[in-house]
Amino acid sequence: MSDLRDLYQEVILDHNKRPRNFRILPQSTHKADGVNPLCGDRISVYLDVEDGVIKDIAFQGAGCAISSASASLMTEALKGKPVAEVEHLFEAFHNVVTTDCECPRGLGKLSVLAGVREYPSRVKCATLAWHAVRAALERHTEPVATE
Repeated sequence: MSDLRDLYQEVILDHNKRPRNFRILPQSTHKADGVNPLCGDRISVYLDVEDGVIKDIAFQGAGCAISSASASLMTEALKGKPVAEVEHLFEAFHNVVTTDCECPRGLGKLSVLAGVREYPSRVKCATLAWHAVRAALERHTEPVATE
């Protein structure tokens, strides 16, 4: 179990130090901002949606290691996926970080954040980017908060 926990920590640290898709997406069709008032994480999510598919996704912002790693992992998981799958993936991810449920296979690397459930105050950090993606797809103009 310790080796698995160490591997998970390595993946989180890697995505925090070298976040994937950390950039502005000038051709984005959808954008939303998110904030976690509890710890000050701020994020902007950009999506390029074409024919119901997320062709590209990016984010920028500042936050803790969990928030940044989660956003990075999320962008990798959602790129190329149909918009219709986003809600299903969000619900599966949310269940993994809030309950002791078995991690579904479809989450891939996102499952490394399952340990967040042991720290309830960090769940908001892990889900911030997901809330921002939802807001972007629903075309919210005000920043979404995790509160």
